[in-house]
Amino acid sequence: MDRKIFSYCFITHLAILSLFCNDVVSSFSSGYNDGPKNGYNNGYNSGYNNGYNGGYNNGHGSRGYGMFSNLDYRFYDRSCPRLQMMVKSGVWQAFKDDSRIAASLLRLHFHDCFVNGCDGSILLDDSEDFKGEKNALPNRNSVRGFDVIEDIKTVIESACPLTVSCADIVALAAREAVVLTGGPFWPVPLGRRDSLTASEQAANTNLPSPFEPLENITAKFVTLGLDFKDVVVLSGAHTIGFAQCFVFKHRLFNFKGSGQPDPNLAASSDLLSKLTDTCPNVDSSNSNLAALDAASVVKFDNAYYVNLMNNVGLLDSDQILMSDSNAAALVKSYSENPYLFSRDFAVSMVKMGNIGVMTGSDGVIRAKCGFPG
Repeated sequence: MDRKIFSYCFITHLAILSLFCNDVVSSFSSGYNDGPKNGYNNGYNSGYNNGYNGGYNNGHGSRGYGMFSNLDYRFYDRSCPRLQMMVKSGVWQAFKDDSRIAASLLRLHFHDCFVNGCDGSILLDDSEDFKGEKNALPNRNSVRGFDVIEDIKTVIESACPLTVSCADIVALAAREAVVLTGGPFWPVPLGRRDSLTASEQAANTNLPSPFEPLENITAKFVTLGLDFKDVVVLSGAHTIGFAQCFVFKHRLFNFKGSGQPDPNLAASSDLLSKLTDTCPNVDSSNSNLAALDAASVVKFDNAYYVNLMNNVGLLDSDQILMSDSNAAALVKSYSENPYLFSRDFAVSMVKMGNIGVMTGSDGVIRAKCGFPG
């Protein structure tokens, strides 16, 4: 066996073993003692009955890293043994040229899974048969990384023709992006198939908006089989990446029609000054970019939750987590314990990556990710 392949497999299996061991020896009950008691009985107060401590009781295996649906961690071991190294190399190369791409690839996976499942539909260009998701309002001039996925797919096709789905590449690329920026590793179950179609309307409807109230965002998660804890955990992805000014500019100049900045941001004069410099109150600044987590722009850590504790979350949908006592308790736990956040983020990413997957003879394996044929 090639030495590099052996080394990677050995390290990967050590990482998987470590995750399983951590699952056994770690205790998280003390971190959630004042968590939800009314209305969130799917895990916060009794051992995570939806999978965080006692296994996914909906039939998807045991513990947080078991078998999911018909997905399999070793799905490509024989048909494309160098797959994960090829994805890793492609993400590393893209990150070297553009550090923003890590957050973009993570967001690409999120936006794919939330629209008719993790099926690579977000990658499809418009066709005569459908209007795709790329130009949906939440994605237009915002979601990036399509070229990175296509470049990785080209390399994989040369080694393993018509074998690896674009949906699996997106899932692996998101994991590599997080690891590359200092975040947790998690094993990615594989075997997804690609869709033949996409839906602009579904993207407009299903994707959470930064302007929505927390209950609406939570409802969209629950509809897909996720839960309230996943809302808080996956929001932590905002520890890396940027937002366009139009998404939060109202908080700088006219919060709730007051003609004044949001008092939370105004209390941090340095931050407010930097944001108004980046996003002056003119339409031409709408597409300017500001870091979601200025404390660690390209480092995946728990600073996002520290920011929320200090009332300086950038988006409404971020800071609003502190308005809910159950969410605020989780935010506090993650702000104090980066390991806890990393572990729970890995579990939630595996859950999200299982949404609406097609396997077996369903769907297709696309030769190019932008085209259904």
